Amino acid sequence: MPKITKHPRLRSAPRKAKSGKVTVYYYYDMRPEGKKDIPLGTDWNKALVQWDELFNKKPRVRGTIEEAFLLFEEKKLPEYSGETKKQHQKGLRWLRPVFGPATWDAVKLPHLIKFLQARKGKRQANQNMTTFRVVWGFARMQGLTELQWPAEGMTGWMNKESARKLRVSDSMFEAIYEQADQLLRDAMDLASATAMRITDVRTVPLPHGDILHLEASKTGKEADFDLSLSQVLPDVIKRRRANKKAEHLMLLAGPFRKPVTYWHLQGRFDKAREAAANKARDAQDETLAQAIEKMILRDCRKYASNKATSLEEARLLLQHDKAATTREHYRSEVDRLKPVR
Repeated sequence: MPKITKHPRLRSAPRKAKSGKVTVYYYYDMRPEGKKDIPLGTDWNKALVQWDELFNKKPRVRGTIEEAFLLFEEKKLPEYSGETKKQHQKGLRWLRPVFGPATWDAVKLPHLIKFLQARKGKRQANQNMTTFRVVWGFARMQGLTELQWPAEGMTGWMNKESARKLRVSDSMFEAIYEQADQLLRDAMDLASATAMRITDVRTVPLPHGDILHLEASKTGKEADFDLSLSQVLPDVIKRRRANKKAEHLMLLAGPFRKPVTYWHLQGRFDKAREAAANKARDAQDETLAQAIEKMILRDCRKYASNKATSLEEARLLLQHDKAATTREHYRSEVDRLKPVR
């Protein structure tokens, strides 16, 4: 009778070195197929994982990029929040089918470029590559690979992106504001006065005094806003403090007992934008109607940037490290130059 073992087709081969040290090498027996045995290394636990994948015909994980994706989801992804976390989650969904089964040495720069070219959403594809690079760096720190990122030191290989050009005028902002309910108005006031991201608009705590403290969810940067210098924020604070229904500590509350969600605001904004565009068309102002339809909720941050008196003030308001970022993506106001003679 053939010998029955706990791990069929798992072979061991002890080898003694000149120093007398004995090392056990493990192999997956491929003789039934008439092929060369598959080496599984000298680590018993790792050999068992590979044996399980081979014998039970499981998708190979050990030594592939999928191993890093799994570990990243388990250990690193929970550290992110907000839009950054969503971006990485979306990125993993797109990257997995293409790169998950590959080994680290099999991925070269042309493969990354091919992925970018195959995607219809060019900006989203670039975001996917950002996620891949983050995972690759994480994998190196975890000892899953020693290889450098395939595009290390390379420039100009990702899809070219053009910044979204839209100047949010006072008439556009006010037209939507007029059609908004009180919750959306408070959110628009908060965003346009402080340039907060929508996530922070929803989650910034109600202040105890006259200073509104922000710790940005995306960057962790902190800032204090003097409420006495604002024309709109004191009224927002007053309404919130008078709200007895809310059972949370967030500044934005509206008619809800629990914290306001993104979709609470998005649904209201879509409705107010449509009503504002229809009103502009009724007034025979097609240009304004089309401009209103192009505005999105997060453009309140862009509106705040343009309200700043200078590029440097806008940069500080948006908490950007570089003025170039503010100029390219947010501030559409042109510089007013003084003639020199």
